Amino acid sequence: MILLDTHIWIWYLTKDKRLKDRTYKQINRLKQRNEAYISSISIWEVCKLHEKGGIKFSLPLRTWLNSALTKGVLVLELSSDIYLEACSLPGIFRGDPADQMIVATARLLNYKIITYDKKIINYKHVELSL
Repeated sequence: MILLDTHIWIWYLTKDKRLKDRTYKQINRLKQRNEAYISSISIWEVCKLHEKGGIKFSLPLRTWLNSALTKGVLVLELSSDIYLEACSLPGIFRGDPADQMIVATARLLNYKIITYDKKIINYKHVELSL
């Protein structure tokens, strides 16, 4: 099972050129087996990015999100266990709360993360799918 970082999910859906072809194919394969997930915090993160003007879509945000959520990537809801894990991550992993939730979710559920985020890549207490 894999957990997509928010930017990977967006790039996958928008077919962004920054997403490596092998990553796109990997997500497609895992999606077919119902093994590709996002954290529900990624939905909030997309909304915040849009609110701040950091991302724009050709459709209204609600329409884009409703469509995005039907594309076969499954959503993992946050839980009290994930919140607790996010606040007790080993080592030093501070800053972006969405990244903390994504890392905590992956750790708690033993999922691998697909990300290009250097902070997560350099964090030694989570498994990556590269």
